[in-house]
Amino acid sequence: MTGYNNAHSVYSASGAYRWMSCPPSALLEQQFPNETSSYAEEGTAAHDLAEHKLKKALKLRSKKPTSHYHSDEMDEMTDLYVEYCMNLIETARTNCNDLQILIEQKLDFSDFVPEGFGTGDLVVVGNGTLHVVDLKYGKGVVVSAERNPQMMLYALGALSLFEMLYDIEKVSMTIIQPRVDNFSTYEISVDELLAWAEEELKPKALLASTGGGEFCAGDHCRFCRARNQCRARAVKNLELLKYEFQDPALLMNDEIAEIISLADELSKWASDIYSYATALAINEGRQWAGFKLVEGRTRRKYTNEETVAGTAKAAGYTDIFKHTLISITEMEKLMGKKTFKDILGDLVEKPQGKLTLVSEADKREAVEPITAEFQIEE
Repeated sequence: MTGYNNAHSVYSASGAYRWMSCPPSALLEQQFPNETSSYAEEGTAAHDLAEHKLKKALKLRSKKPTSHYHSDEMDEMTDLYVEYCMNLIETARTNCNDLQILIEQKLDFSDFVPEGFGTGDLVVVGNGTLHVVDLKYGKGVVVSAERNPQMMLYALGALSLFEMLYDIEKVSMTIIQPRVDNFSTYEISVDELLAWAEEELKPKALLASTGGGEFCAGDHCRFCRARNQCRARAVKNLELLKYEFQDPALLMNDEIAEIISLADELSKWASDIYSYATALAINEGRQWAGFKLVEGRTRRKYTNEETVAGTAKAAGYTDIFKHTLISITEMEKLMGKKTFKDILGDLVEKPQGKLTLVSEADKREAVEPITAEFQIEE
């Protein structure tokens, strides 16, 4: 591992699904700079707020964080996270008088992955069961806890801390993704977890640490820093070109199945390439044949609404405001959850989602096409 000092970034728990699926990507992506985004920064802000709220709920000292990403929605979603965690803790307390509760705990799993460690949002351990909870604030991809490598690595790290102190028989791993109403829990025995670590994790970690194994493109490429220039990913996505200009009505069923299974990844790949090319054009002056840089369209906005209102009123224009009903989130905060439910519960509905075709691996329940309205998600 010479030349790779930041072991956490190479063999992180959060990246385990990727480097276990494509071992050589772990070292390959180290030649590319670390990336951040507004989504990642928003997620960090949500974790900081959730940590503060959970500590306060447990009567621990904590200073409330500040961020321009804080919003009514984030406040509501982190409340849901804390509510779930407190229920879990209270339930665990009924079975154990010496409960251990760890928040934002460093978890070392280097016994299985070279210099591997990560941070668990919440670890609760008592007699019999070890609980590991992880908050996901994103809503672009629904994340399942079932055999989730990140959660299993956290579990291994937590197990190493407490296996000598408690008689732990099973591990319960929960992912809380409140913005998409996803509360996913997966339980596994300690014996099964350790068998997975020896038979699957260790061999993949060894390959990743040496750059060995085969490159393998898939949905795990999403956050790989080498994704824009990865040849394996390009080869896989360009497979669709063999269907270019073919009449869809003449395609065989198995050909259509192959196309729709690759179409989503192809779209993401094309978007990544476009973003990469645009960044080079803007930052390095790179020119691409047949393309040019232009200013995007923008919408006009007031520089200062208070000044605009005062100026307009002074000119005799007074009918310049539209009064609209405040949002459901604001109304619920105004009334309180119980009062809101009593007064307005019957007047709030959650519309049926538009139909969309997804992979069978998706956790949502299938809808019978005969009884469903014909709606296609754009």
